[in-house]
Amino acid sequence: MDLQIPRNNSVSRRGPHPAGGEPLAYGDLPLLIWGQLLGLMNTSSGVKFRRYPTVETRAKRFNGDSYVAIPEDGPFLKALLFELRLTGKEHSFVERQDGCARINKTSVYALQTERGDLWPVVAFQKSGSIYAAVPLVEQSLNPRPALVSISGISQAFGLLSGLLAFLNSSQKNEAERSAKVGQLPGLVTHACPLGTPLETNLNGSWSESSPIPPSGHPQKLPSWRSCTYKGKPQVNICIVEKVKSVQYDKRDVADTWQVYGAVSCKCDVEGAAPNVSVSLNLPPNGSPLQDILVHPCVTSLDSAVLTSSSVDAMDDSAFSGPYKFPLTPPPDQFTLCYYTSQVPVPPILGFYQLKEEESQWKLTVHLKLHESVRNAFEYCEARIPFFNRGPITHLEYKISHGQLEVSKEKSLLVWVIGQRFPKSLEISLTGTVAFGPASQQQAADPVCTGSTAYVKLYFRILDFTLTGCYTDQHSIQVFAAGKPKISA
Repeated sequence: MDLQIPRNNSVSRRGPHPAGGEPLAYGDLPLLIWGQLLGLMNTSSGVKFRRYPTVETRAKRFNGDSYVAIPEDGPFLKALLFELRLTGKEHSFVERQDGCARINKTSVYALQTERGDLWPVVAFQKSGSIYAAVPLVEQSLNPRPALVSISGISQAFGLLSGLLAFLNSSQKNEAERSAKVGQLPGLVTHACPLGTPLETNLNGSWSESSPIPPSGHPQKLPSWRSCTYKGKPQVNICIVEKVKSVQYDKRDVADTWQVYGAVSCKCDVEGAAPNVSVSLNLPPNGSPLQDILVHPCVTSLDSAVLTSSSVDAMDDSAFSGPYKFPLTPPPDQFTLCYYTSQVPVPPILGFYQLKEEESQWKLTVHLKLHESVRNAFEYCEARIPFFNRGPITHLEYKISHGQLEVSKEKSLLVWVIGQRFPKSLEISLTGTVAFGPASQQQAADPVCTGSTAYVKLYFRILDFTLTGCYTDQHSIQVFAAGKPKISA
């Protein structure tokens, strides 16, 4: 979990405006684009595509007059990088991107092309790469249908998430990553042969040498289940939530925070197509789950689960569970669902102030743990960067809890808070810091200066969820012989 606290607005000095640059060519950063419509193989410049002409033909028929063809790879990449603000001109104001009329709360975009706006395009950045897909919409795009009514968006997210997990699993160096990138063409052919994802759990379920399961099995296997399990039934459920929060401590700027959750599942159950039912529950004061995306193995869903969206304003009638997922699980561990939630308050409230006094800077940091949050951390630390100044040459400080360290590069203060807040649930740090002259080789960072300086918190709490979401042995049903062992 991380929580970001920009510095209080009392600082009077602001750093230089970032210098402009030439637009990035699409080969300047790793880019992986796959999906139900998209995908042209291009192994140069670290870019990989794949198209499905049969699916594009279906799109023409479904969309009718509202159909917009996917442009060639060059124009498509240019439009995508522009929409993601990766053209090298991020400091310039563009009404289409930065206007108040456009507040994008999802990873679904509309790309400007010569033939009109290409929508929907699912895209996100992770681990130095861009993942994108253009899902099939089986209806007219004029007017644009609600996102929750387009099943291809969930499939695209699932496939791209599977590719992300595949590329980032157990890689120790760049050579291993390059080897995995080289396996992508065969992997996508296996998981999405004709444009419809048959399998999204791509981690460990395929290798170039693995044969295709033989046909003629007495009971037809689901497309994502290539083998059967023998032994005592076991079900393991793990819920992980991450919170992202930005606090400004200003009356004219609203603080923001949101929880992102993922439920991973491992079902060892006998049978070619076993049936399992998993329910997620909330306490009476729990925060409703929204934007729920499920694995393709889920066989049915309540309409209330699909229509709960963070884009819409919250009201008292928001569906608060239980969230039931009947499914035929794959043999390997998989992500059952993703969700977001808007909890009432951030888990940790913070205040940060930085003032220049003569040749030194005076800093003040206050943190308060909310009383509803479990006071037992695996780790908790606050990082205060000073990347646009010279090395730290002098530091005097006073802290009420934990310990303060200076990074090896002498450009970062690390406040190690530890595993617990004190009984008051409040801690503070005050001090003065001085810097030496900055070297000419030092890279300038337009974020860590002036009123955009910040403190960033990192922490982890075990056996606790901010939303209150939980599951237990009474929430899981296994329709198989024998009493199952359930871990949640």
